[in-house]
Amino acid sequence: MKKFRTILGAMLVIASITMVSCKDNKKEVLTETETNAENQGKEYTSAYVCPMHCEDSGSDKEGKCATCGMTLVKNEDHTANGHTH
Repeated sequence: MKKFRTILGAMLVIASITMVSCKDNKKEVLTETETNAENQGKEYTSAYVCPMHCEDSGSDKEGKCATCGMTLVKNEDHTANGHTH
């Protein structure tokens, strides 16, 4: 009977720890409005944009991204063929 109580107590402790630790593991899901609000910077709206969308990397003329060094691409080419990230 003493073993049973010990095992039951251990199981309750493990179950409690598991429930508490898993409580905050919910993923945040961005709504379309929140996602679109993030895509309003220069790196998304300029004539030429960095494929990696580095912060403030957009430009009105061809060139390279000052942050990562990638060649800037025309904005309309970058969003063509369903490319929407």
